[in-house]
Amino acid sequence: MDAASSPAPRDRTDPAERVADTPDRVAEIQAEWLRERPDLDPSPQGVIGRLHRVALALTERLTETYREFGLTEGEFDVLAALRRAGAPYERAAGELADHTMITTGGLTKRIDRLEARGFVERRAEASDARRRTIRLTAAGLEVIDRAFTAHLANEHALLDDLGRDDAEALRGILARWLRALDAG
Repeated sequence: MDAASSPAPRDRTDPAERVADTPDRVAEIQAEWLRERPDLDPSPQGVIGRLHRVALALTERLTETYREFGLTEGEFDVLAALRRAGAPYERAAGELADHTMITTGGLTKRIDRLEARGFVERRAEASDARRRTIRLTAAGLEVIDRAFTAHLANEHALLDDLGRDDAEALRGILARWLRALDAG
């Protein structure tokens, strides 16, 4: 193999290091605020503004994977909550709403769509016919297992951009911050 046909040398720099020195939109916004309002400290935007932008970018990347399986983010969330319940993969409607962090009205719309596609079924509880249990069907179990496998592969790929050490550090920092926000 000659030099013209050999592959280009691979950049072995840690991905986080390659982008660390690149100014981003948040830094530009902070600089504008410092210029316009030097009496204020815009440093929180360095964290919160970037987290917000990261969350939006991650949501887009995650929902791309869900779409590969014909699912919305909310439908994926419902199917995943049922799958995590373990066999027979069912939850009471109120419990399912708690596990998906949405209102019962929002849940009803998602269940309607999933039921129409044959991924879930509703049934009345034996103790109270007014209460409903939502259960994965065989088709729902199959699609969520495939979608979740792809979802985790996607999440691993997204974290690879950070490198293992940064991902571990961020995991701990975010866990502490989330506990503090939840307690507040």
